[in-house]
Amino acid sequence: MEPRARTKKRSRALIVLALVALGVYALDQVSKYLVVASMTEGSVIRVLNDVLQLHFVRNPGAAFSLASGSTWIFSIIAAAVVVFIAWFARRIHSFAWGLVFGLLLGGVLGNLTDRLLREPGFGVGHVVDFISTPWLLPAIYNVADMAIVSSMVIFMILTIRGIGLDGNKVVAVGKTATSTLKQTDAVTPDTTPSDTVAPTRERPAPEVRP
Repeated sequence: MEPRARTKKRSRALIVLALVALGVYALDQVSKYLVVASMTEGSVIRVLNDVLQLHFVRNPGAAFSLASGSTWIFSIIAAAVVVFIAWFARRIHSFAWGLVFGLLLGGVLGNLTDRLLREPGFGVGHVVDFISTPWLLPAIYNVADMAIVSSMVIFMILTIRGIGLDGNKVVAVGKTATSTLKQTDAVTPDTTPSDTVAPTRERPAPEVRP
């Protein structure tokens, strides 16, 4: 691929990553603001009976209320993920991978903002969770959590399908070499001398007379 084409694809992937991350972050923070402003902690609003509920809680742990009490650890991990994505983004040259890292970045930033700016303090703030789907998951989550999980699902699909960061399907080297050898053998004429030798006709011995 020409350098100019690679640069163009990388620019598009970075734009996708940035727009998706910004959209997820904005949606996450706005939804949390509206929940905090209009609901009291612990209250439940049944939007669709047991299918979808708004249940306002403050989560000191990780996504889906896991590992409560280790907020500062997840703050450090989240900050490290943000730095890694910022460094790794220059290697992305496809829309799909831009979407993956955009969802991941937006989700991580959304929950990291809560841990840095919300009570009880910097680095140990509690994340606002409010989405409840009892029929699907026994946990309460938020928009950021949904974006993170979605990025992992797409990541697994791309990995299983063998899609590289450039958007092209990765072909195993071993299979390619084997296929090439088979094609070469198929078109190469057989130059091995024949093992079958035509029998030599014996001449009768001369008759000797006395």
